Formats: sequence, C-alpha cells, structure tokens
Amino acid sequence: MALISFNRKTFEKEIGKLDEKMQTRIAMFGNPIEGIDDKGVQIEVFPNRPDLLSYQGFKRAFLGFLGKKTGLKEYKLNPGEKNYHVIIDKSVTNVRPFTACAIVKGLKLDDEKIKEIIDLQEKLHTTLGRKRKKVAIGIYPMEKIKLPITFKALEPDKIKFIPLDSEKEMSGLEILQRHPAGKEYAHLLAGKEKFPVFVDAEEKVLSMPPIINSELTGKITESTKDVFVECSGFDLEILKKTLNILVTTLSDMGAKIYQMELKYGKKEITPDLKPEEMKISVENANKLLGLNLNEKQIKNFLGRMGYNYEKGKVKVPAWRVDILHEVDLIEDIAIAYGFENFVPEIPEISTMGEEDGKEIIKRKISEILQGLGFLELLNYHLTNRDMQFEKMSMPEKEFVSLEESKTDYNILRKDLSHYLLKILSENSDSEYPQKTFEIGRVFEYKNEISEKENFALAVSPGNFTDVKQAIEYLGKMLNIDFDIKETENHPQYFIDGRVGKIIFDGKEIGLIGEIHPKVLRNWKIKMPVSIFEIDLESIFEKLI
Repeated sequence: MALISFNRKTFEKEIGKLDEKMQTRIAMFGNPIEGIDDKGVQIEVFPNRPDLLSYQGFKRAFLGFLGKKTGLKEYKLNPGEKNYHVIIDKSVTNVRPFTACAIVKGLKLDDEKIKEIIDLQEKLHTTLGRKRKKVAIGIYPMEKIKLPITFKALEPDKIKFIPLDSEKEMSGLEILQRHPAGKEYAHLLAGKEKFPVFVDAEEKVLSMPPIINSELTGKITESTKDVFVECSGFDLEILKKTLNILVTTLSDMGAKIYQMELKYGKKEITPDLKPEEMKISVENANKLLGLNLNEKQIKNFLGRMGYNYEKGKVKVPAWRVDILHEVDLIEDIAIAYGFENFVPEIPEISTMGEEDGKEIIKRKISEILQGLGFLELLNYHLTNRDMQFEKMSMPEKEFVSLEESKTDYNILRKDLSHYLLKILSENSDSEYPQKTFEIGRVFEYKNEISEKENFALAVSPGNFTDVKQAIEYLGKMLNIDFDIKETENHPQYFIDGRVGKIIFDGKEIGLIGEIHPKVLRNWKIKMPVSIFEIDLESIFEKLI
C-alpha cells in the first residue's frame, strides 16, 4: 500500500469540511486515515487503486462517492499535431518492447505541483510498475526537445548523456556503476547487450528507461508549460492504463491532452480514454451481496463509483486498472451502498465444524519442513507460457488457457517447480543456502480440466542427495515409505542420470533430481538447484 498526503485547506475548499463525518466517509470509501492535523490529511491507498495515488485522482473518485459529481468523467483528447510521433525501433524488442506516450500542454506549475507529479510518478513506479520492472515513467519538458521521438536500444558504451542530478556525462554502463539510481535499478538491465533509450529528432538522449532521465532534457521546472509523457515496459495494455492515470491527473491540473502516433510497424494512437464496456447482472449483484436492489439503485450506486450504466452494461473508466470481472463492479456497488448498512444475519442452520483431513496433512508437512529450516511459499495459480514452458524447456501441451486475460499471467500452472525456480531467480543475490517449498493446486487439460494438490521442494545450492534426504525424513515423520527409482522418462529441465521417479504405495507420484544448467541459465540462477515435486492425492487417500 502507499500513503498520500493532501493539503487540508485545499481539501476543505474543493471537497468538504474534514470533520468526523467526512473522516468516516473517507474510511468507508476504502482509504483508512493514517494521520490528520491542521495542515493536512494522510490516507492509505491500496495497490488495486493506483488511480487514487494523486489528490486529483482521489478528488475525482471521492466526489462521486459523496454523490456530488457522479457518473463517468469525460476528458477531451486533442488530435496530434505535426511530428507528434514516436518511432519504436525493432532493437528494443528483446529489451523493453513497448511504450505508450502523450503530450500535455498548458500546465501551470509551481513547486508544490511539481512535487505532486513526481510523487505520483514514483508511487506508480513502486506499485503498478513493480519497482520499475513492469512500468517505467518519464516526463520531459517540450521546450528542451524536438519531435519526433525515437525509442531504440543501443550498446551501453554508445549511450552518453548527463543523468538527472549529475554534472558529468556518463555512458550507459557508467550510470549503472556510479549513479545512485543506476546502482539501485541496475538489475533491471542485467545481462542485456543493449540498453533502451528515448532520443529526440536531434539525437539528444531524453532518458535510459527504466533507470534515469537526462539532466538536460528530462527535468521539468516551474517554467515548463508543455510536457512529453512516456511509459515503457513489457505489457502494452498496462502501459496504456498507466498513461491514462497520468494524463487525466495532469488534465485535472488544468492542462490539455494531445494524442501521439506510435509507429510499431502498425499505427497505434495513445492515449485512448474510451471506456471499456462490461456486462453486469442485477440478479448476480443481489445474490452476492445478499440485497434486493433494483436496476435504478444499481445505476445510482455505479454512478457514485464513477461508472455509467445502461441496460445491464457498464462503461468502465479507462484509468481503472482493477476492474477485471463483474465481481469487481459488484464490490464497488457494495462500497457505494455502504458496508455500515449491511445487516449481519445468523444462518438458520446448526453445524459442527472440524478441520478437513487434507488440511491436517498439509499443515503437518509444513511444520516438518519448517522445522528443517525450509521457507514456505505461496504463489499464484496463474502463470504464463514463458515461465511454464520456455524457461523450463517444456513443450506447450495439456494446459488451461484463460480467455481475455487482462495481464500476461494467462494460463493455469501445471506444476509448482517452475515457481520455486522463479523465486530463486528473484533472490539470487540473497544469502545462501536457500531452502523453499510450496503446497498448492496445479491444473491440467486432458479432454477436461483437472486439478490436484501438489507438493514441491527446492534446495540451492543443492544436489540429489540433499533433496533425497528431505523426502526420506518427511516419509519417516509421516510414517509412510517413499521409494526412489531410476527413470529415463523425465522432463528436460532435469539432468540425465541425476533424476529419479518417486514411488508411493506402488504408484509413481513425482520426480526428484538436479536442475539442468541450461534451465538455470534461462532463469539466471547462479547456484546449482535440486528439486522434487509430488502429487499429494495418493498420500491423502492413504492417510485420511
């Protein structure tokens, strides 16, 4: 979560008096108050609502919640003028392939507004941008650059500019080695032969994303009226949403938004503030909320949360990144209805509860492994093809794909092993040894979708003996026997001759072995890794 601060005087002038009633309304909107005094108020914003990370975004949404300005707010988009183009060179394909851009004119900046813009930029970097890994943002003064802009990748020694808050020109590599921001974010370009840069029509470097802007062309001041805004990363849809949050915030500061043409080979125009249309069922809303709302009430509550509603269809603002499903709309109806207005009821059923047998076994496994110094993980059920197949050197088959996924996590995981390797890769600079395990559901598609409970364990640095000892100890503590036998049929992510099949009750339930160096390179893991993964369903049948 993030903390944002508002000027009390401005808040009370534009929204309302910050009395006890107003403070309660802020909390009921979903933003707990962290602090309040004569100068201002500080509130929490949860990661699912990055559109609230500025005063302008919060004001837009909260006025609707109060019933003062309801419905979908519309913003005017001006068509791009001459040279309002960004050329995306093919050289960025394997480095940082996408960008979404805009030009905003007519800003009236002072020191406070500049701080607000920088604060929003950094909070978006930290939350939606996953510390710049997923999204990096740049804002540049138009008076210092000449259009059109080119987004390309160059060898580090060919990149030369003065980075922000520096006086000396540096190369791309020197920035990573010497500049504070370069040191902090160097891992995002680790292993890349080329680094991405934005340059203007005169080949002046604007920035080297996701690291740092140029001191000469990438720093806005109180005299700046017009700016070029770019978001770069790996998911074009997320970049567009981030750009929408930025430009609408700047528009609410009194500026005008201009579109730009992105030349990817095919033409792409950003920003696009056209609302997404989603269906909602009054019946589903009432069923989930336990209410009896009519269509007029649904329309009213959705209007107070910033939507337009008509005949079962909802227009969703282009800056809302959190709306993925009808359930998200129903949650907003609940917020507008008021959680304080829900009346709790005791069901007219008498039951005796007990812990599920499977959960007892899973808890016991977890306690045994924690006693051996292993760290338990809990990863997403969703993954993507790159992690599940390409990095694991596995063929793409027998998996469940999601339709219309809003993120790059668009398939259900087939195993836990690739997620354990992902965690090891993200912690390659942490202290060793690293011993992890996970118990969780995996999914397959063979004529129909099936799911089961698996258990996987990894040791780094580790060899076959390390994980063999772990599973043998686990069997001893559970009072069951595991046999390990040679196998020739195994996934390519294991080393030949250093892999075996795990037998329980006469049935093969998993594999154990050492990870192939090629796969370790795919994940950029520096140490040897040994791993095993088993199907828990047979164990459940035996022990319950």
